[in-house]
Amino acid sequence: MASTEQKQPSEHLAHVERVWNLMKPNSPIYDFLLSEVELLSASKAGSITAQLKVKPCHLNSKNTLHGTVSACITDWAGSLCVAATGREKVGASTDIHTSFVSTAKEGDLLKISARAAKVGGTLAFTTVEIEKVGENGENNIITTGSHTKYVKH
Repeated sequence: MASTEQKQPSEHLAHVERVWNLMKPNSPIYDFLLSEVELLSASKAGSITAQLKVKPCHLNSKNTLHGTVSACITDWAGSLCVAATGREKVGASTDIHTSFVSTAKEGDLLKISARAAKVGGTLAFTTVEIEKVGENGENNIITTGSHTKYVKH
């Protein structure tokens, strides 16, 4: 079985977790698909890492990770990158791209890595990578994505 990463507590991670806990009750799809996601780290520079074990609700008709789940993770992680920079409000999505490289199956552990390339006064630009954690310590990329957010208040 693949090992899980250890949580790296910090004030930035605590802030991101607070924002996530405020988002969850207002988004039934996040609550359904991402209720068991574990945030592992966050930095003021706008990066986060998280992990999620693939459950039956994440699968398509071929019993592999549904593309909608990858797109949802890209949306979620891009938003939390904005939060990692210290913002309470993470804005609205203007553009999301997800490239499907490989897939995962039930029981696989996904590592989610995301960073904000830029968070400006109007727009934020983020990138997200989802990897399947390998049993031998090597990860395989599942999806790469980008997410642009309108963040002007």
